Amino acid sequence: MQHFQYFQTMWLKICKTFIFREEVTKITVKFITLGCKTNIYESESMAELFRESGYEIITDDNAPADVCVINTCTVTGMGARKSRQQIRRAKRQNPNALIAVTGCFSQTSPEEVRELGADIIIGNKGRSKIVELVKAAEQGKKADIVDNILTEHEYEELPVTHTQSRVRANIKIEDGCNNFCTYCIIPYARGPVRSRNIEKIVSEAETLAENGYKEVVLTGIHIGSYGKDLNNGLRLIDVIESVNNVKGIERIRLGSIEPVIITQDFVSRAKNLTKLCPQFHLSLQSGSNATLKRMNRHYTSEEYKKAVKLLRENIPDTSITTDLMIGFSGETQDEFLESYEFCKSIGFMQMHIFKYSIREGTAAEKLPDRIRGEIKEDRSRQMIELAENMKEKFYRKYEGKIVSILAEQEKEAGIYHGTTPNHMDVLFNCFSHNIAGETLKVKLTEYKNGFMHGELL
Repeated sequence: MQHFQYFQTMWLKICKTFIFREEVTKITVKFITLGCKTNIYESESMAELFRESGYEIITDDNAPADVCVINTCTVTGMGARKSRQQIRRAKRQNPNALIAVTGCFSQTSPEEVRELGADIIIGNKGRSKIVELVKAAEQGKKADIVDNILTEHEYEELPVTHTQSRVRANIKIEDGCNNFCTYCIIPYARGPVRSRNIEKIVSEAETLAENGYKEVVLTGIHIGSYGKDLNNGLRLIDVIESVNNVKGIERIRLGSIEPVIITQDFVSRAKNLTKLCPQFHLSLQSGSNATLKRMNRHYTSEEYKKAVKLLRENIPDTSITTDLMIGFSGETQDEFLESYEFCKSIGFMQMHIFKYSIREGTAAEKLPDRIRGEIKEDRSRQMIELAENMKEKFYRKYEGKIVSILAEQEKEAGIYHGTTPNHMDVLFNCFSHNIAGETLKVKLTEYKNGFMHGELL
């Protein structure tokens, strides 16, 4: 018995030693992600690749790490500026770390990224190789792989099984855009439309459901173009219908879409899908047809209004959210007022308002009649005020109603944040247990400080 206890004690010591060694030697990686939901998805997929290879993922932005991956954005001048800042910051905070830079800014401006001292530079192709590139860099072999994305026609598979959120996960269904709006750098950063295999999309949704996720967001660069590069006739509505059949998924949301895909066929099929959330982010950019034409947008304000009408008439409780650009080159005061009145007539639940910034290499770079900064600022202020008023008006319609809420996280002791199917943000009381991930009935009581407040039933 004594011999057994001795060997048992020694075995425990050996195990602890090896565990300790593993913890000591495990290489840490942290991610800094800028920009859109697609970037978030891609960072999560790269994090999985590192995790599977034995790396430890650091979630604290201020903590040091052995490897720092910066997933960049360049859709606006602000996005590009933040990308530069984050590379510099990462080098200051982690002087001994390997700095890997990927994403849209590295795709369009690789020479700037080189000058900023990145060890590994990857554009928007080749991210599936990031772990092996990091391992090579650990041996002193730096990597610089930024290929011509405009000639790329294959979707790069980067699946996700877990996310930082406990209840919601993005599913990327396509990459690239063929529209070439005059102001937009994204086609040059992301390349042409590449649609993901629908079986892979469904399989990922099934895996996420098995892992406890209740809501998925179908995302990509231009999801309305899904299937246009395929020869099988599949479109976005086919993807939605397929994910709607996945057991365990309770809600499906769509990323940004354009009004041209909202047809009678689309809504007649969409209205029968019990899991599709009645929230549609219809990209607008301007309510003035003259401005839309200079932007090379592929719809008119009349077509936009028709799409909104179709959705509201066929899908109850529909909310419409949008993006709006202020101060595009040549935007006269009359065009701005036309856009203002158009937005007012639509009655958006929410608007993302941003000021136009010139992107080098786009067609709009050469347009005359640039708008002064102070004019942009004034017009932006007016639109933000309108947006806040429309949001309040939309929310107040639901005061006193009982709605379904997907609980997301505890904001403070006993107060949880959750969302309605049409994506109203709700704060409500619950003191009993951790309810994150549960679908609950809540009575909405009052709109206050940007949130709807409610009582758990």
